Amino acid sequence: MRFALAFCAAAFCAVLALAGTPALARPAPDSFADLAAKLLPTVVNIATTQTLKAPPPSAIPNVPPGSPLEDLFKNFLGPNAGRPKHVTSLGSGFVIDPAGFIVTNNHVIEDSDQITVTLNDGSSLPAKIVGRDTKTDLALLKVTPKKPLPATHFGDSDKTRIGDWVMAIGDPFGLGSTVTAGIVSARNRDINAGPYDDFIQTDAPINRGNSGGPLFDMDGNVIGINSAIFSPSGGSVGIGFSIPSNMARDVVAQLKQFGVARRGWIGVRIQQVTDEIAQGMGLPGTKGALVADVTSGGPADKAGLKNGDVVVGFDSKPVGDSRELPRIVAATPIGKTVNVDVLRKGKKQSYKIVIAKLDEGPADKPGKKLAPPPPKPKSKISQLGLSLAPLDDGARAKYKLSGNLQGVVVSDVAPESPAADKNLRPGDVIVEVQSQPVKSPTDIEARVDADLKAGKKVELMLVSRNGEMTYVGLRLD
Repeated sequence: MRFALAFCAAAFCAVLALAGTPALARPAPDSFADLAAKLLPTVVNIATTQTLKAPPPSAIPNVPPGSPLEDLFKNFLGPNAGRPKHVTSLGSGFVIDPAGFIVTNNHVIEDSDQITVTLNDGSSLPAKIVGRDTKTDLALLKVTPKKPLPATHFGDSDKTRIGDWVMAIGDPFGLGSTVTAGIVSARNRDINAGPYDDFIQTDAPINRGNSGGPLFDMDGNVIGINSAIFSPSGGSVGIGFSIPSNMARDVVAQLKQFGVARRGWIGVRIQQVTDEIAQGMGLPGTKGALVADVTSGGPADKAGLKNGDVVVGFDSKPVGDSRELPRIVAATPIGKTVNVDVLRKGKKQSYKIVIAKLDEGPADKPGKKLAPPPPKPKSKISQLGLSLAPLDDGARAKYKLSGNLQGVVVSDVAPESPAADKNLRPGDVIVEVQSQPVKSPTDIEARVDADLKAGKKVELMLVSRNGEMTYVGLRLD
């Protein structure tokens, strides 16, 4: 990909010509420190854990026994080859309600098994998905705080002008809360991310991990949700994109009330009015959205719209092009009666349409990717993912254990279990539990059961592997 920079000498003349014109915009702030101090507590880090399925056996090379490649693949793939892998990713979000409602991007939490929100003070809370919307890449989370959280609120993104100062806060690359600043570079950007693209473009540095974080105006209002960057390198090159707050506000309100986004629908298929179409239809310009088809029995059909109509106004809002109409219709309340202005054969006419609900197929069910409650375990040990066996002569021979080693041998470890997370493996020998020697699986089971009843959260075990001792802490909750 090639990039070019162009400079225009005429710009200098334009600056001189405007030198005497009174400035209408705010001057550049001396510092962002006061604003940042006020807003930092409202922004959170979002960490998600996702379980990736193990590759099929056919994906693992089959090499002859004893071949040098056997040791190579064994060392490369490790002892957990063929088992599911846990992947952690990071993003950002912001609190919109002191009760613990948090806005972020859908792609930050999509397909996650577990979501953890870290507040600005360093404390962490588990989060659940209230609702999410793939078409606008928005999600609403809920945490249960012990006290009300500092919260921010949405501003009016329609009032944001190109050249206005903005400030972004997020957690780029997992470094922690980071403040960057810049200006609004452009508006109404379509980056082919979804059917309702209307992004704010900014040069405030946005990097990986900033996704879901807020873009603030100088009054501390959220006027955008940072969602994407354009970059050949993966880092910020000064072109970032934010979802406008006016779009986000409506979607978030629906997620909070219904768990899904509910959009308006009128039953038309539209297309762009090109220069050729405008000339062929005798239109004064390319403004509006051309109706290419009307759904039989739909709201537009009942109202009297026809193929060839050009929609130029909807609910007292001008329709500039074919991209603008779907956004306006989608944001209109279901059941509302609105006026639609069209050009038909060069004449302007108005019709009343009752907005229906868009059928988007199966809903994005809140939390459908979160791990379901596990079935009731047969024992406390199996809850930890451990299968244990006595350290007898057969176990010593199988795992090549020394004769003077005492304890209980691990015979199997369940995938996606606390024991697997701590890298325990068959052949490990548990020597002590909570500093008490153990000699049988019953000893460990009784110890774990007693500690659970006593309210302990972690079971500390002394484990021998290949003659080396190490402590392992397994969470009991």
